[in-house]
Amino acid sequence: MTTTDPIERLRDAINSHDPQRIADCFTPDYRAELPHRPAESFTGSDRVHANWVAVLARLPDIRAEVLRRAAAGDELWSEWEMVGTAPDGTQAVMRGPVIMATRDGRIAWTRFYLSPVPGL
Repeated sequence: MTTTDPIERLRDAINSHDPQRIADCFTPDYRAELPHRPAESFTGSDRVHANWVAVLARLPDIRAEVLRRAAAGDELWSEWEMVGTAPDGTQAVMRGPVIMATRDGRIAWTRFYLSPVPGL
């Protein structure tokens, strides 16, 4: 069964390791804002696809978990943890909040604060 909840749908898509399924969670005009790394902000679900092709090449076993979440209408706040094995065999961990706005059941905008956790 496919969920209509955008956060669960994205988590399930990431855990499927299918970059197209991940990109399909986003609107074509999706806008990603990265306040801590503004030069990496971008627009478009095609870029989501390209980014996840690269992530999955580096961390083919990545697993995503949503630790906490809250909603206010079309705005969703969530705390994520993503864990995978890097090419050198070490564990790569990313954690942090992601704020999303949705449109027609898909993610239209995010403020993305997920960051690597060093030394684990």
